[in-house]
Amino acid sequence: MNKTEILEFLNANPVFHMATIEGDKPRVRGMLMYRADENGILFHTGKVKDLHKQLTENPLVELSFNNGSFENLIQIRVSGVVELTEDIELKKEIVQKREFLKPFVEQYGYDPLVVYRLKNGTASVWTMRTNLAPKEFIKL
Repeated sequence: MNKTEILEFLNANPVFHMATIEGDKPRVRGMLMYRADENGILFHTGKVKDLHKQLTENPLVELSFNNGSFENLIQIRVSGVVELTEDIELKKEIVQKREFLKPFVEQYGYDPLVVYRLKNGTASVWTMRTNLAPKEFIKL
């Protein structure tokens, strides 16, 4: 897969798992990506969440996406450093497209909502067919 195909795959399969580090312990959780494009991979969380604290202390992450097809499983892992973005217009866009966030923002405003971007990540693609092949790394 090339960069364009990987970005298309991520957008078609926006549920992913993210690994972070908290002290000396790994932490993994399921997430919902907002979008992936030439500007990076966007996702959001809340300032009160452990995830935000972990990313503030150590912004190095790995994301794991898959297509959910047991018979033809494709997994893409993306490693890199996330950066916090305080773009209020982006926050408004996300809330407009994600109905489940509207009650939260109506009650608490936009400040507790945080958006992260993983830019310049490195991706690797895994399939059963390529299971034993050397890994290829693609810059995003």
